[in-house]
Amino acid sequence: MELIGFSASVIMGLSLGLIGGGGSILTVPILVYLFGVDPVASTAYSLFVVGLTSLVGSVSHFKKGNVDLKTAFIFGLPAIISVYSVRKFLVPAIPDIIMTIGSVTVTKSLFVMVLFATLMLLASISMIRKPKKKEEEQSDTHYNYLIILAEGLLVGGITGLVGAGGGFLIIPALVLMAGLPMKKAVGTSLLIIAMKSLIGFTGDLSGALIIDYKFMLIFSAFAIVGIFAGSYLTKFIPNEKLKPVFGYFVLIMGFYILGKELLF
Repeated sequence: MELIGFSASVIMGLSLGLIGGGGSILTVPILVYLFGVDPVASTAYSLFVVGLTSLVGSVSHFKKGNVDLKTAFIFGLPAIISVYSVRKFLVPAIPDIIMTIGSVTVTKSLFVMVLFATLMLLASISMIRKPKKKEEEQSDTHYNYLIILAEGLLVGGITGLVGAGGGFLIIPALVLMAGLPMKKAVGTSLLIIAMKSLIGFTGDLSGALIIDYKFMLIFSAFAIVGIFAGSYLTKFIPNEKLKPVFGYFVLIMGFYILGKELLF
């Protein structure tokens, strides 16, 4: 099962390198279902893996001039504050048993996985739908600071709760709210994901969570191999053709997780 899990981590990195946003959403299901990591702990592991992998991916984009540092800071700062606060204060405060409805007990792990599956469904819709022409053609950088602040806090909060990078939310926001071209939005998104995920991960360090650093580094190494391969393949495979296919895969995975957690 470990061999399948590490192979899946390469695929996760590959998808992140190919499509920029949405690839990291596979990390938690891989950790939970292929490695048997506790759902809550897997969100912390995911922050580290996604953060490190995205950081490596952002370097190649930076060399190509596809990272807007000012936009990354403006959008990333509220996201960093939000994700750190959620990991440091909110996640530890959620009780192991949230509520009991009849014979159904809603545990912290069940809550995390259902929330994560719901996020996967939303991400899949974002990836499947065709981009509007105005999203592709914008090139003038401008900032709606209030909306960017709200979006950053929202994305940071989601990242903190479920450990996903949120690229499927960040990239459209950077295109529509900051006027970045798509390629620069993808590169800038990777840097934002890296910053908020790695800093968010530090919110777990002082808690009771026992972290297997050796496993995280090995998992990250496989994912990094994938992101290098994905970044290379972007020269030959158009992003717009791959994204809907991956979106349908994420859609199926989201329904699978909901069925597994709620019905079986």
